[in-house]
Amino acid sequence: MLDQIMNSTNFNYLPRAMTAASMRQEVVAHNIANINTPNYVKKNLEFEEMLAQEIYGETKPKGKLELVQTNDKHLPFRRLNTYATPAFVEDRSAIMRVDHNNVDIDIEMATLAKNQIYYNALATQLGGYVSKMRNAITSGQS
Repeated sequence: MLDQIMNSTNFNYLPRAMTAASMRQEVVAHNIANINTPNYVKKNLEFEEMLAQEIYGETKPKGKLELVQTNDKHLPFRRLNTYATPAFVEDRSAIMRVDHNNVDIDIEMATLAKNQIYYNALATQLGGYVSKMRNAITSGQS
């Protein structure tokens, strides 16, 4: 039973997404710190698209969730052979300064705000799931 709880999708995807959001916060802060560094190329962190590919496979169904087997007696489905991990990529687009630095403070600050909201939503989801599990475990005790 504990194995089913700990191997649920909530304990699989949410912590990894939170880790990626935390790493993205660091990348954006690094970009901002190097805003006046000549020839600095801003970096981004990619994770969500890879996670979607892990969940849905090569082709993501439009508006539909794929079958998830939660019990051995359920219909079988194909096992996914990918594991999404955050990846750092350099963004060489939109060089708009003479010193060839492509960091735009407005974009970076908006990314920070968006990422903070995303992280808070993930933390709320994970906290809610843990709270439900704790209530289910301790509901019969006095």
